[in-house]
Amino acid sequence: ISYSLQILFPQDGRDIFGIDRKSGEIRLRSDLDFEDVSLYRMQVDATDHGNPPLSGHCKVVLEVLDVND
Repeated sequence: ISYSLQILFPQDGRDIFGIDRKSGEIRLRSDLDFEDVSLYRMQVDATDHGNPPLSGHCKVVLEVLDVND
């Protein structure tokens, strides 16, 4: 199975998250800041290598909490 990540909201969140194409693990590439963006919406797509290939997707919603206040 191969995984891919689409950032649905906000569009400039593409540089913040990455996904391991083999395991589907989502990782941060940079820091999150509640003051900039408090909610991210992403879609993870999974495709197998069958003939014909089958695919599915799920939505991931990440809420950033402000721990300093």
